[in-house]
Amino acid sequence: MDQIGQEFLLPALNPREVWEESGRWTGMGDNMFRLKDRKGAELCLAMTHEEVMTSIARNELRSYKQLPQIWYQIQTKFRDEPRPKSGLLRVRQFIMKDAYSFDIDAAGLDASYNKHDTAYRTIFTRCGLDFVAVEADSGAMGGSQSQEFMVYTEAGEDLIASSASGYAANLEKATSKLAPVEDLAPTSDTPELVHTPGFRTIDEVGAFLQTKPHHQLKTMAYIVEHPESDAKQLKVVGKTRAVVAFLRGDHQLNETKLSAIALGQLRPMTPEEIADTFHAPAGYLGPIGLEAAPHPRKPGVLVVLDAALEGRTNLIAGANKEEYHLRNVTPGRDFKPTVIADIRNINEGELDPIGGEPLRLGKAVEIGHIFKLGYKYAESMGATVLDKDGKATTPIMGSYGIGIERILTAAIESSAAKFAAESATEQYALPPAIAPFEVIVTITNVRETELLEAGEKLAKELDAAGIDVLLDDRDERAGVKFKDSELIGVPYRINIGKKLAQGQLELVDRLNQTTVDLPLDSITTHLISLLAASKQ
Repeated sequence: MDQIGQEFLLPALNPREVWEESGRWTGMGDNMFRLKDRKGAELCLAMTHEEVMTSIARNELRSYKQLPQIWYQIQTKFRDEPRPKSGLLRVRQFIMKDAYSFDIDAAGLDASYNKHDTAYRTIFTRCGLDFVAVEADSGAMGGSQSQEFMVYTEAGEDLIASSASGYAANLEKATSKLAPVEDLAPTSDTPELVHTPGFRTIDEVGAFLQTKPHHQLKTMAYIVEHPESDAKQLKVVGKTRAVVAFLRGDHQLNETKLSAIALGQLRPMTPEEIADTFHAPAGYLGPIGLEAAPHPRKPGVLVVLDAALEGRTNLIAGANKEEYHLRNVTPGRDFKPTVIADIRNINEGELDPIGGEPLRLGKAVEIGHIFKLGYKYAESMGATVLDKDGKATTPIMGSYGIGIERILTAAIESSAAKFAAESATEQYALPPAIAPFEVIVTITNVRETELLEAGEKLAKELDAAGIDVLLDDRDERAGVKFKDSELIGVPYRINIGKKLAQGQLELVDRLNQTTVDLPLDSITTHLISLLAASKQ
């Protein structure tokens, strides 16, 4: 980070005013810790520092000649998690390395973004993590592009999809190629009413009409709610609006994708709202008869058709009439959606969109996230610089974060899973870059003077060679010492034991789960080579 930016240390305690300027004082909701000082001024414990950094930028940056700027810090952050759990993965107080870039134009932002991408990959590689970089949703941060760095582990809470082609994306962004499906033969040239007494679900209707789920339209009904400040800024139609999504019967809706189109938070419609929108009860809902908006920002129901249904014909859909469905429903001919977009979750085994390789879907831990924020914060907080022509212009921003404690957790979980798979033991080993010590010298029996002296001498020799070494000269059984070194994840262990009589020591490489006997006079050189290889 020092090669690309300047280190700061910003206050964890922030005034309400800067968060109000960006519009996030209310937007962060209950996740933000809030408090008042003795004078009644409202404050918060910072979850992130876009607002404070932008405040500094507007006071310090005057000219395009001062750009680009990359500022970073390592700081404690606070988030009022509703369900803190999983050790260091989801906590209320955590350490983050966060960085912010300011550039004169989009090309400059691209360069700053790429610098962080390169730096982050170097950091995670040196930490020994098997990570993937995935396309991600920007969430509350906003912005045009975002990428998460993820580590596959069963301890993770995120789902990511990746393939041998190099494609990787968070489930909230992942897309796939679908195998072609055969449409039903038409029974008429127009939608045909079919009595489906008591049959409401996809499976029930499919069994009754002897059709597959992919021949049916699934209807999902929501209300989008816009905070008043967002409604004005986004120029959307009203504070609330009906949003209806149509998917293949065998597909699942991705609410994050739909929320991005609806420009707000979604909640399911109440029975009363369903009746007002469809004039029909749940279980028989469909697209025909809906007053669909012609444009996302025009009045009417926002109707979103999943892209997997584009070009499909003769589908089964609810008739908006109790106990009835329709045959021969064809999107585009029989109803026109407001938007056609990818709003579904991908399934494992579907083909990736770039190389056509099967997708792997698995749990993962997010260890880093980089965003192209754009102008959201600089504009709302009035940060400007003079351009080459002397005119005031708004700098474009990026935001970049690393969860430092999550690196440790991900490394431990990944290593523990590997040990469990290969040797069915509960232990782990940390890469030298993040281990508490690079090597531990374990004297198996400190009551034997020869072993004790050899261990002390070797520890001094390793320390003089620049190796971070721990000497275990406790009067404990060897098994206890071995277990303790495994519990703190030391990657290399040198056992000083009976083989010393032959001039040999035992080197345990816990990263690769191997053990070798080496001459006493060559062990330091050998260990230096191992450590050098691990840091490349």
